[in-house]
Amino acid sequence: MSALRLVVVAAGLSVPSSTRLLADRLAGATVGQLRYSGREVDLRVIELRDLAREIADNLVTGFPPPALREAIEAVTTADGLIAVTPIFSASYNGLFKSFVDVIDKDALTGCPVLVAATGGTARHSLALEHAMRPLFAYLRAVVAPTAVYAASEDWGSAGDAGGGLATRIARAAGELADLMTGRPVPAHATADTVVPFTEQLAALAVSRQ
Repeated sequence: MSALRLVVVAAGLSVPSSTRLLADRLAGATVGQLRYSGREVDLRVIELRDLAREIADNLVTGFPPPALREAIEAVTTADGLIAVTPIFSASYNGLFKSFVDVIDKDALTGCPVLVAATGGTARHSLALEHAMRPLFAYLRAVVAPTAVYAASEDWGSAGDAGGGLATRIARAAGELADLMTGRPVPAHATADTVVPFTEQLAALAVSRQ
């Protein structure tokens, strides 16, 4: 049985980057899940900051330079994709979107994708649902139910994911591994429990009495 090709795209701009850190945690968890199920994995990590000039050249000329062509081929032939971007102005950053723009719009059809993002505060987490998920839905990829957002406070002093973030990473990795191996995603993974806003207001009013 051939190894599954897992490709990670990280759109962080700084070094070191919390975006790359989250990408590595997600990749490690997914590889662990796949190997536990008996599958070998060929992992490739693509740092978009290293391809920024090539991406700009492709947008202007319509032709990808060799390094970018290789990255595009890796993404479009992957058995699974992890896409991680920092959130700028309530959406994915321009480098991430520019990379997606140079990929053929049909090339990711049916590809399992785990979407994730980083940001300074938790209030940007909804960008995963109103920006990242619709983008890959438009590309007809199969997006894992759990999207992972990491704010600055989610990381420990040693850069370790703790608390709820570690749980979300494990759950999302399991879902992506299931999609890559053709197993059905567990029903409990389709969504977290959402408390209606009216109930939240009522609970808040009681707590203040």
